[in-house]
Amino acid sequence: MLKDKNILIVGVANKHSIAAGIAQSMHEQGANLAFTYQNERLKDNVVKLAKEWGSDVCIPCDVADDNEITEAFVELSKVWDGLDCIVHAVGFAPREELDGNFLEVTTREGFKIAHDISSYSFIALAQAGQEMMKGRNGSLLTLSYLGSQRTLPNYNVMGLAKASLEASVRYLAVAAGKDGHRVNAISAGPIKTLAASGVKNFRKMLSYNAGRAPLGRNVTTKEVGNTASFLASDMASGITGELVYVDAGFNVTAMGGIEEAES
Repeated sequence: MLKDKNILIVGVANKHSIAAGIAQSMHEQGANLAFTYQNERLKDNVVKLAKEWGSDVCIPCDVADDNEITEAFVELSKVWDGLDCIVHAVGFAPREELDGNFLEVTTREGFKIAHDISSYSFIALAQAGQEMMKGRNGSLLTLSYLGSQRTLPNYNVMGLAKASLEASVRYLAVAAGKDGHRVNAISAGPIKTLAASGVKNFRKMLSYNAGRAPLGRNVTTKEVGNTASFLASDMASGITGELVYVDAGFNVTAMGGIEEAES
């Protein structure tokens, strides 16, 4: 589905991440992949993973720094003459913001950090990538979570940041649509990743989700990756501004099995 498409993936940290599942699927679908890494500490791991997906294009980029974002696309333009897709798989809030009562643990600084890294960075990447995406009817993808729409224990300020991210998908879809580009988000169910481990009691969330989801299980990074490949492909040419759930159906339920209720 993605043969000869040039795709930049921002956010691969380790082989268990959702971004890694996306990279694996896109590699299998024939895409040319490029990656960014946040800092020197993460570089070797990203370079190693990139090789597994047939890529030697790894570029430094801290999405909290506009100069680094700009420079990343300057470097990428030296390798490719155009870009078909940007995958934004980035989200962060200070750990102490993700443990406890929302009213008690949320701070101004934590709020700013969560929104800057998890939401604004998607807009910044879209802006910086415009020149390379010209004339290619490209796509932009990001990752969200149900905590943007409904309250979840300890998700706290990250839920607000993801809600902001989803709003940016709609606004970007309109803004980029005039150039033929599509913008979509995937709302993945809970998956055991290093990033998710920062949310207190995440293991319990996994168990609860599996018990309540219509499919009776949790999803995998590969399933999210396959959805990303579809959305980045020409097969999804009429889809933009959408939030696509890949969560085994959990988002459609209001209750689990009635047999769980006390008589």
